[in-house]
Amino acid sequence: MEGERGRILVVDDNRVNRLTLARTLEQQGHAVALAEDGRQALERLGQEPFDAVLLDILMPEMDGYAVLARMKDDPALRHVPVIVITALDEVDSAVRCIEMGAEDYLPKPFNAVFLRARLEASLRRKKLRDLEQAYLQQELMLRQSEKLATLGKLSAGIAHELGNPVAAAQRGAEQLERALREHLAAYLKLCAAPLGPEQVETLRRLAAEQEACRERVGALDPLRRGDLEAELERWLEDAGLEQAWEAAPVLVSMGYGPDALAGLAERFPGHVPALLAWLSSGFTVFSVLEEIGEGARRVHAIVRALKAYTYMDQAPVQNVDVHEGLENTLVMLRARLKHGVTVRRDYAPDLPAIEGYGGELNQLWTNLIDNAVQAMRGQGELTLATRRDGDAVVVEVTDTGPGIPPEIRPRIFDPFFTTKAPGEGTGLGLSISHGIVTQRHKGSITVESRPGRTTFRVRLPLRLERGMDEAAG
Repeated sequence: MEGERGRILVVDDNRVNRLTLARTLEQQGHAVALAEDGRQALERLGQEPFDAVLLDILMPEMDGYAVLARMKDDPALRHVPVIVITALDEVDSAVRCIEMGAEDYLPKPFNAVFLRARLEASLRRKKLRDLEQAYLQQELMLRQSEKLATLGKLSAGIAHELGNPVAAAQRGAEQLERALREHLAAYLKLCAAPLGPEQVETLRRLAAEQEACRERVGALDPLRRGDLEAELERWLEDAGLEQAWEAAPVLVSMGYGPDALAGLAERFPGHVPALLAWLSSGFTVFSVLEEIGEGARRVHAIVRALKAYTYMDQAPVQNVDVHEGLENTLVMLRARLKHGVTVRRDYAPDLPAIEGYGGELNQLWTNLIDNAVQAMRGQGELTLATRRDGDAVVVEVTDTGPGIPPEIRPRIFDPFFTTKAPGEGTGLGLSISHGIVTQRHKGSITVESRPGRTTFRVRLPLRLERGMDEAAG
């Protein structure tokens, strides 16, 4: 079987040795470059890649020790195998180089068979390291893509959740501006009218009702509400109110019908249109203000949850409130939950905080909850349960989906394993979750599943092991 081949740099101040090694290596199928001293060797290494270096120890100006030290200090060169060239009576020098990170040593005088064996062994080890590094790099990229995919799901939901109150606030601002103009115009007309004490007191009472801005009727059947609004709209038009179609829904919500408004109209003869415009626009002003305030509170809640979810401005390890993390995750995933998933909470009272990596735990909750929603195809019941178990807390995420087939259950935490269609997932979500629980927090994660009920059970210690956070950093 043909051995490993590579590009080899031979570094030796002795010209005969250099040429002899070069000829032998070329006969064995390697590509060879030469350097006559340490400085030239480092220059060549900085200009082009090599698979291995044959390095003489004793050289003028910069010896082999210095070259080896420089290579091991350079992240780009430290993994290039170095085989030191030494005389048989220089074993101590070879040992020193091995301790400094050299891969192997080659005794003088050179033996072609010995050279082939040592060099090919080094090249095989390098190839394995390169493959391992490429695998780890690919896994890291896929893990990052999984995180980005999670962020993509969250950002879409957050954009939707933020978009609703923001759009409502924009619409409300336009509606508020128009209602304020109408309200002020009607108010000025009433102020210009000669009103008696009883009429002024009535206006004060109505103003208080406007500010309270609470609907005085319960939920109405859409058909019934439509009938009431149509009836009131006709009455308002007959009373001389412009844009009666806008005022009617507001006044119906506040409990006003033709009879109640007719009673008010009798108290303000000659001023009925101004009174009705002032009344309906006032209710509109305060109701829109309440809607805008509710939207602002909603945005504030989302931003607060987002900040807590990402653990911004906090150290990597914190005292983590598990319930808060679960609730913040639900906020982040609200858009995926609200169209058919019922969330049931079975939280233990006074559950203690745990030491942990808050951001990673939130990624764990996101993966488990999102998987549960996908398993149920967006329809079903999601149960979040917590309890204390000795020196640990237990979190259970249960869904009412079809369950996980027994034949694939042992593999669900394996990297890259997925039952989703191509393009729908990397197969790393549960693998990452397993690592967060078992490696980062020294806990455990298990699954129980049958048709109609799947539970992921996470057990997390209350305290991280001493020094674990420093080691992780």
